[in-house]
Amino acid sequence: MRTIVEAAAALAAGHTTAAALTEAALARIADPAGEGTRAFVTVHAATARESAAAMDALRAAGRAPSRFAGIPISIKDLYDEAGVTTRSGSVVLNGAPAATATAPSVQRLIRAGFVVLGRTNQVEFAFSGLGVNPHHGTPLSPWDRATGRLPGGSSSGAGVAVADGMGFAALGTDTGGSCRIPAALCGVVGWKPTAKRVTIAGILPLAPSLDSAGPLARSVADCAIVDGFMAGEENPAAPKPLPIKGLRLGLPRGTFLTDGMDGTVAAVFGRTLTRLSAAGAQIIEFDLPELDQIAAANAAGGFAASEAWAWHHVLVADHADRYDPRILKRIQRGERMSAADYVELVQARARIIAAIAPRTAPFDAVIGPTCPVVPPRLAEVEAEADYNRINMSLLRNTSVGNFLDRCSISIPCQAEGEAPVGLMLTGEHMGDARLFQVAAALEAALAA
Repeated sequence: MRTIVEAAAALAAGHTTAAALTEAALARIADPAGEGTRAFVTVHAATARESAAAMDALRAAGRAPSRFAGIPISIKDLYDEAGVTTRSGSVVLNGAPAATATAPSVQRLIRAGFVVLGRTNQVEFAFSGLGVNPHHGTPLSPWDRATGRLPGGSSSGAGVAVADGMGFAALGTDTGGSCRIPAALCGVVGWKPTAKRVTIAGILPLAPSLDSAGPLARSVADCAIVDGFMAGEENPAAPKPLPIKGLRLGLPRGTFLTDGMDGTVAAVFGRTLTRLSAAGAQIIEFDLPELDQIAAANAAGGFAASEAWAWHHVLVADHADRYDPRILKRIQRGERMSAADYVELVQARARIIAAIAPRTAPFDAVIGPTCPVVPPRLAEVEAEADYNRINMSLLRNTSVGNFLDRCSISIPCQAEGEAPVGLMLTGEHMGDARLFQVAAALEAALAA
């Protein structure tokens, strides 16, 4: 049982129990040879077992709240849970008051019977795509662990937890790629919804103009199911794949999306396009010159720096020495932005969104590599200049979907045994349901 869909079928048939699924996940987290101690900052072992037992009792009585009741998942350390202090991968908030309520997106999953295993590690305050955390340790990508490679961020623990079977899904957030980057670097699926579909209430913010909340899981269907519950749907189901023959996949011509790919990503991405084309999809190159305007719009600092500074400036004044210095510098960049800079950024974003909309409308999805490189070595980012350079490389492609306020997904496209490579599909604003159908079709074609 690798997927939520498979686990739900096994539960319904009586082939397993919520308790068994939960114990298996907790054992993986606790395995001293595994990544559990770095992937999780808090494990709710006792309450997870209690919840699993309750779901088994309800299922036996024919009263399970959903067919997914009893399936274990995890949540990122910036989602509120009643009675728990939300620390966002930092030590700055140690001792802060506990949350008085659980984030609505989490509460909806709990009501459906999902079992929360604990809180996953992340980049401090979600402000990097690398996955490095000096406070709680950095969980390693499942690929080439002997070398030690980055998991991607900021939802680092989420990506590693899903890849290593520490639960069937993990809730992350995505402000510039923080669900899709760890998905790509850990070989799983990561989903970024159109931001307004899933409330970010009860989630510690990075940049509310860009923040979105989505799942990582081991299949497109699993992401769609979890996303549906997070968005408030009553009975979400796996998406029905669209026929791949005739799907129109737009590949931006002459833009940064495919620049600078390392040899492995270039080879896997090229092979993936060939396979999809052979399966009947149309790969159509098109011009998207407005992409190059995004960097200029963000030149003064962007939404992440300005909005993070607005949230953090009081904490920084009192506790600057407790921040990861690299994260602190990124936050402090927002201090230099003026009100005029921010207003101009808002206006530029609106213009770019409006200009790009008719260019992408003819396509079922816009495609590209999720990240231009395979998981970098942890040792590669020790120097600050390399940290910043590699971070911007990992964020470069994914951040477009956040700036344009669109749904986007990363699905693994490497062959068995190869380094993980993500294929990113980006849909239209509020085109989430259709993008899931497109992604399911491509996932099936690549598995054939």
